[in-house]
Amino acid sequence: MPSLNKLSLNLWFNKEAEEATNFYTSIFKNSSVGKKAYYGEEGHEVHGMPAGSVMVVEFALEGQQFVALNGGPHFKFSEAISIIINCESADEVDYYWEKLTAGGDPKAQQCGWLKDKFGLSWQVVPVAMNKLMSDPDKKKSGRVMTAMLQMKKLDIQKLQDAYDGK
Repeated sequence: MPSLNKLSLNLWFNKEAEEATNFYTSIFKNSSVGKKAYYGEEGHEVHGMPAGSVMVVEFALEGQQFVALNGGPHFKFSEAISIIINCESADEVDYYWEKLTAGGDPKAQQCGWLKDKFGLSWQVVPVAMNKLMSDPDKKKSGRVMTAMLQMKKLDIQKLQDAYDGK
């Protein structure tokens, strides 16, 4: 993995940073794991983590750099932040949906959003949806919105059918 970009996304885990990194890099074909840093004795009174345990793992998914931090149970992921996966085909939507929902929260699935087994929110989106949703014809884009609101995993064909008025 090359040196860090100017910006990276930091993901705060309790103690699952390495497990999550391995999970995510097993799903995305264009991925890599970079440097790891470990907790030492220093600062134990602040961080409370055992010396020698993983503190951070750098990794990249599809060119986007991340840092996974084992920071303890103080903070949890929120649906206010999600990672969007732009998919070219229905097969790609199916692939990411199946992989990322494994062990996740089935109640947190709506309109292409899902929550994985670590509590991180993702939105698996067909690229075609942007065109359908942004059409200046409000009736067409409205039908697409109505169809999308009835879905958990987004179905490209059903969205196209709604757009076409079928």
